[in-house]
Amino acid sequence: MNIVNVDYDGLIPNNVGLNSDTRVKAALEKWHLGYINWWHDMGPEGFQQSLVYLRTAVSVDPKGWAKFDYVKMPDYKWGILLAPEVPDRKIPFGAHRGEKVWQEVPGEYRAMLRRLIVIQGDTEPASVEQQRFLGKTAPSLYDLRNLFQVNVEEGRHLWAMVYLLQKYFGAEGREEAEELLQRRSGDADTPRMLGAFNEETPDWLSFFMFTFFTDRDGKMQLEALAQSGFDPLSRTTRFMLTEEAHHMFVGETGVGRVIERTCDEMKKAGIADPGNTEAMRKLGVIDLPTIQRKLNLHFSLTLDLFGNEISTNAANAFHAGIKGRFREDKLEDDHRLENGTYPVLRLVGGKIVKEESPALSALNMRLRDDYVAECAAGIGRWNKIIEKYGIPFELKLPHVAFHRQIGEFSKIKADIDGNVLAEADWKKKKDDFLPSNTDRAYIESLMKPESRPGQFASWIAAPKTGIDNKPGDFEYVKIAE
Repeated sequence: MNIVNVDYDGLIPNNVGLNSDTRVKAALEKWHLGYINWWHDMGPEGFQQSLVYLRTAVSVDPKGWAKFDYVKMPDYKWGILLAPEVPDRKIPFGAHRGEKVWQEVPGEYRAMLRRLIVIQGDTEPASVEQQRFLGKTAPSLYDLRNLFQVNVEEGRHLWAMVYLLQKYFGAEGREEAEELLQRRSGDADTPRMLGAFNEETPDWLSFFMFTFFTDRDGKMQLEALAQSGFDPLSRTTRFMLTEEAHHMFVGETGVGRVIERTCDEMKKAGIADPGNTEAMRKLGVIDLPTIQRKLNLHFSLTLDLFGNEISTNAANAFHAGIKGRFREDKLEDDHRLENGTYPVLRLVGGKIVKEESPALSALNMRLRDDYVAECAAGIGRWNKIIEKYGIPFELKLPHVAFHRQIGEFSKIKADIDGNVLAEADWKKKKDDFLPSNTDRAYIESLMKPESRPGQFASWIAAPKTGIDNKPGDFEYVKIAE
């Protein structure tokens, strides 16, 4: 079978020859029943029968891999898609660098590899659960459709990880696949595995921040896994990255459109002071300082996903050839890191200092640094919108020590500039740094649905172009009565 094309016959579209793999096919078809039940229970609330203009992967050819059409989300064709195999591919890093990549799980790394796949898989349904009620307050049909596109693709990414578990990890993999459908975001007894995926997504600005910041972490993790010496994982994550790009687009342009509307209304009303929150809120827009506080929250929550700055687990995964660095194949060093060092921010004597640490142990820090650089570039693009209107305000990333729950800085309180604060000072200043109850209540008061084609809520600007080159008044979602 041509790996570029997808076999659409049967229940599960795939390009992995599932029809000839009867054991895995039977296991996945059984799992499919539980997945559909989960989707009805925890997927988008109130829109399961609506027709949504969605893209569906029909190929893994980057020149034309998707088709667009109306579909009810429970009928979406979730498939198992691997990027084309690279002939004679070699393991690009670690102790096995230069050896032929593995097509089967190497026994000595079985537990480590399964753990990485399960953690990645757990994030995918978690975000769907976090966003399940957002459809009821969508600011436009365009945004509603983008939410649902993100949701169904997160569902497909879950399928991608479940396939690897079912195919390569036997009974243990099947048990893990079942448990991925049992955990629930925010549940006290069976929460999702990573903290950021147990937070609520109560409003659309939170959703846009999540898809900008947290999906970008997903991209960084996928880029590192795409380097894996276990070739099926590499090929799976390489194709997932194709879809992940749209999720970050939704976040960056979503926040950008919020900023655009705020700045435009400020200009029309003659408001020169961006700190005049009361005046801006009377206009029905989200003021720039509140956007900054939401940015601070979501950036800091996402940093925790990178784990401890110094990590034996990360070192072991790299040394084993299981998980590389961000774009490992573009880096120029020995790709073994046994003698190298990397600068790491540490907490020493109550102060934040930079120390050289063994490069292998500092891999989480390096990946996080790459992430921070990408975030900074995106925020620079948001600031260009503000500059265009001549408004004296600049969005900034907070210091990496700010509001941390995991890692070196979890035991201290730091402000957005990285100054260590006493507990009493933190309590006094907290609402200057993070969204207050008043901020949250105001944002939620704006969350009124707009379901007329081509119309947008008061707090967000229209996009510059439509999805699939559709006109501005296109009916992206045909809402079922």
